[in-house]
Amino acid sequence: MQLEEAIRHIKTCSDQMNARYGKVVFDEWAIVNFVKGQPGLVHYIGPRLDGFQKNFAADAAGLRESFLTQKYEVGDFEFARHGVGTGFESFMAVGEGLYLICNNTVLSMDMIAKESTWLGAQVPFVELSEKFRASPLAV
Repeated sequence: MQLEEAIRHIKTCSDQMNARYGKVVFDEWAIVNFVKGQPGLVHYIGPRLDGFQKNFAADAAGLRESFLTQKYEVGDFEFARHGVGTGFESFMAVGEGLYLICNNTVLSMDMIAKESTWLGAQVPFVELSEKFRASPLAV
């Protein structure tokens, strides 16, 4: 999959998740390339581009252990249940060394998951993961 197609799929997923949830689930979506362990921003959708880049290490803390200790195949994803503020809620492997960071800059994943509409909102997210599994992003 090329970057433009991936961005379209991400935007569609975001719109569908928000519609099913009844409000914004993730207001921040970023594709990050990890080369030799250092993140490089490929594409960003959200309210705080400068803050995202500046605070990446601190915001990734809730997912760091999973990211560093497990091998993720394209399409696999992980959630951080207790992230607060700008701490990242989720990531998805979308290509070789490429990850989609999903974040709500206000709510934690625990707060999001407490809403009964969260179950339905997960469907487009899983469908997005299957799209990347079938056709990994290449940049």
